[in-house]
Amino acid sequence: MSPTAAGSGVRLTPIDPAAFRHTPWKNGGGVTIDVAEAMLPGFAPGSWEGMVWRFGRTAIVTPAPFSDLSGFDRRQVLVSGSGLVLETPAGEIDVRQPFKPVRFAGETAIVSRLEAGPVEVVNLIGDRSRVSIDLSCLAAGATNSLPAGVHILYAAATPCDLAINGNPCEIAGGHALRIDAGESLTVASRLDTAIVASIFPRPAARHF
Repeated sequence: MSPTAAGSGVRLTPIDPAAFRHTPWKNGGGVTIDVAEAMLPGFAPGSWEGMVWRFGRTAIVTPAPFSDLSGFDRRQVLVSGSGLVLETPAGEIDVRQPFKPVRFAGETAIVSRLEAGPVEVVNLIGDRSRVSIDLSCLAAGATNSLPAGVHILYAAATPCDLAINGNPCEIAGGHALRIDAGESLTVASRLDTAIVASIFPRPAARHF
């Protein structure tokens, strides 16, 4: 599928795992595999300063506090393992089941609890003053309508057989596809579950 085959206002950019970056957590407690991100001009890729949004995958191998990401919105989904619970002062956030995204604010005090051993999660983080974000899972046989914005399709576990605006598109297991959409589009999953990270700029925010 060519970079523009999905439509004149839609550009597709494959993201190979060789381009993923390993970034320490902000609190130093682990490492994130960054799939895609946007930074403010003048800030180094992978930095926690100047980050507009970041999409990546991380392993949680022991119970631990989450980094303080005040000012950011967060979305998270379990992709490997089971039994993850996020403990907060207001109660528990249930992430026990794979492919069921949850949302929380970056300033929420969180400590993870592992009920069945280590897990892996996919995270989407966005500076709420600049972007709004969403994270969803597209199961086989389902179709999503996506508005204009930036969308990252990620085959977290196994290859995904998709159709973008009716055009066939395959994503190998562990690979991702960035979609820069100046118009709405449809994405259908014909095989396995794809994770869809969506980022939309606030009206006053700079282009990313």
